[in-house]
Amino acid sequence: MCRCLKVSSSGYYAWEKRPPNPRQIDNDRLLERIREIHEDSRGAIGVPRMHEDLREAGETASKNRIARLMASAGLQGWPRKKKRGQRHSPALTPADVQNQLQRDFTALEPEAKWVTDITEMNTGEGKLYLCVVIDLFSKVVVGWSIHHRQDRQMVIRAIEMAVWQRQKKCDVVLHSDRGSQFRSTDYRRFLKQNALTCSMSAVGHCGDNAACEGFFGVLKRERVHRMKYPTMDAAKADLLNYIERFHNPRMRKRIAKRDIEFQELLNRP
Repeated sequence: MCRCLKVSSSGYYAWEKRPPNPRQIDNDRLLERIREIHEDSRGAIGVPRMHEDLREAGETASKNRIARLMASAGLQGWPRKKKRGQRHSPALTPADVQNQLQRDFTALEPEAKWVTDITEMNTGEGKLYLCVVIDLFSKVVVGWSIHHRQDRQMVIRAIEMAVWQRQKKCDVVLHSDRGSQFRSTDYRRFLKQNALTCSMSAVGHCGDNAACEGFFGVLKRERVHRMKYPTMDAAKADLLNYIERFHNPRMRKRIAKRDIEFQELLNRP
């Protein structure tokens, strides 16, 4: 081989015995961390979210470096499916309900703005529906409910969970689309009894509830579209695992790190 490549045998043996340089050692360490995060997400996380997780863990690697290491190890995320535009039919909305958010999905404190919505998934036993309530400050799913019928009671159960975990008793804006479940009298009565201000999207404007739609998109790309649920119970167990053991812990870690950085900033002379 040395003769064919016109390389001296002494040079080859010197290269073979040469210890790895600091850059290679750091790449090996970083790749090991990337493998751990990738396996923890069941192979769902791609370069952008991997870069976010590593940055939050204190790593300073660039996106290009992470992409190069993941490609060399054959690691990649789950691609997003493209969807065609959908036509929406107009829905009746109570006259006193307005869009309180106006697509402003930032919250400066917890329990100020919540969003809720419903999505569906297929199982071997039929369709299953998931309703979630998300706090826009932390992006944590503070309430959720799963049922084989998307009725108002399923929505109220999800909001009940969020209300039960609420620390403060001040008013919270709860934003939704104009589905019949959210326009029901029982739903609006429950919100009034629990100091929740009702807010609704405009007709046919899914971007008005983009924060919740975005969560469902990530959930389906990273978990639902990669699984085949033979039963509804199997789907419920997997959704519970994703929300409580994967998504919520990651969001809480981000908030904890943000709080630490803010305190350090306040303590600077």
